[in-house]
Amino acid sequence: MLDEEINQVTVDDFKQIFRRHPAGVSVITLRTGDARPVGFSATSVISVAAAPPSVAFSLAATSRSWPSVARSESLVINFLTADQADASLRFAATDVDRFAHGDWSVLDTGEPVLDGGHSWLRGQVNRRIPVGPSFLIIVDVLQTVIRSEAAPLVYHDRRHHTLTARDGSVRG
Repeated sequence: MLDEEINQVTVDDFKQIFRRHPAGVSVITLRTGDARPVGFSATSVISVAAAPPSVAFSLAATSRSWPSVARSESLVINFLTADQADASLRFAATDVDRFAHGDWSVLDTGEPVLDGGHSWLRGQVNRRIPVGPSFLIIVDVLQTVIRSEAAPLVYHDRRHHTLTARDGSVRG
């Protein structure tokens, strides 16, 4: 038997476990039917398959971005660098113009993409699967761009971090 006390799952314990689990930070961007840009920070992006390439992320049904994601056919997942914590915070904030800063552009296909990230991928929404009060969005990857070898932005215990290798080196 384990030395740790085995507890029933509580919402607070569940949240605490995932606060302690580091995750890369992305900003997901898309456009609405009237071409307005929409974007939000996400730490839930996961690789689903390499061939054919697909990814997934989760989004709460109560998110202000959900109505746009529910209707969008395509989107961009921007992978942030360690020096883009301000972008992560801006795209996580409510009641702000997340695109007020000029650090983004528009792809030929119409989706907004952030400038300065280490990479991004554009994909077609394949499925939106309801899971409790959230949705799991499956995306088929159509295009990728790798811009730099910069260090990724990591989120852990409600703070942004930079990765340091065991030898003390920092990439980027």
